[in-house]
Amino acid sequence: MRKRETDHRAGTPPRRDAQALRAAQLYYVQHLTMDSIARDLGTSRSTVSRLLTYARDSGMVTISITDHQLQGPETAAAIARLFDVRAHVVPTDGGLGESSILDRVALHAADLVGRLVDSEMTVGVAWGSTVTALSKHLKRKPTHDAVFVQLNGSGNPQSSGIGYASDIMHRFGTAFTARVEQFPVPTFFDHPETRELMWQERSVRRVLDLHAHMGLAVFGLGTIGAEVPSHVYRGGYLTPSDVRELRREGVVGDIATVFYRSDGGTAGIDLNRRSTGPALEQLRQVPRRVCAVAGKSKVPALAAALAAGYITDLVVDEGAARHLIRFHERNQARRSSAPDGGRLEA
Repeated sequence: MRKRETDHRAGTPPRRDAQALRAAQLYYVQHLTMDSIARDLGTSRSTVSRLLTYARDSGMVTISITDHQLQGPETAAAIARLFDVRAHVVPTDGGLGESSILDRVALHAADLVGRLVDSEMTVGVAWGSTVTALSKHLKRKPTHDAVFVQLNGSGNPQSSGIGYASDIMHRFGTAFTARVEQFPVPTFFDHPETRELMWQERSVRRVLDLHAHMGLAVFGLGTIGAEVPSHVYRGGYLTPSDVRELRREGVVGDIATVFYRSDGGTAGIDLNRRSTGPALEQLRQVPRRVCAVAGKSKVPALAAALAAGYITDLVVDEGAARHLIRFHERNQARRSSAPDGGRLEA
């Protein structure tokens, strides 16, 4: 009889939360077996397993794994030393495709974001393939008076883009019980003059003011030739002539649809005058800037962004991390041997 009553009460949310917390404490802190926990709670072993899963998924329990060999001088420490960033290297093996690598990086990046987000914080979020994957791995962490603001517009000639960006922002808002502010403007205006006029509108200036007060920014890197194509290059945002112009300009990547060259510079890139993303000089003023990168094809864009100081916290897969170090060493050697200082490899 007692067991039946306990199981019935476990169906109510407050009772479930209390039991999940109790099960997690017994399992992770006191290291009891599931059978022992089941006897303590007056329930079954399978119910204990479900309670532990619920405790992890709801954010009661977070698990952190530190690989001291991986985080040593061969990878993360080397990147930290070369680029003055906090580096998190995600273990991968050579048999994984870029989509699988992306998912692993997104999982680790979501954990990092969860540790950095706090109450009363304004967080800028870029949309894209990497941030989409990241948003799906966010764990619940209730905050108060936190705001998540969309970094760049999502509209294009084929669609408003509102649904796509809204899904990403909604996941962040739900995970952190925070207010969400979307940016209902196109990704690129047709004319620079249109952006200048729109930036004077009070409704737009309200969002731009949030951008100016960010404590954390979360983004991936866009590249033209990535194996997992960046959303901006496959979603109807750029015309073929736009892409040709970016190639002529020597563009290697973008952050929130603001483009940069192999030295991290943005000057003279015409498309940036029509982009709704924040100027990268402005982005560099944000105290913490989390960038998640998956795949070797993004290494040239990553090297340029790191050299320009756009990133403070990097989450990158193991293969790309090692390639980044070799890429940097080759560029350093090329620069030192060239009479004029050389150009960075693109």
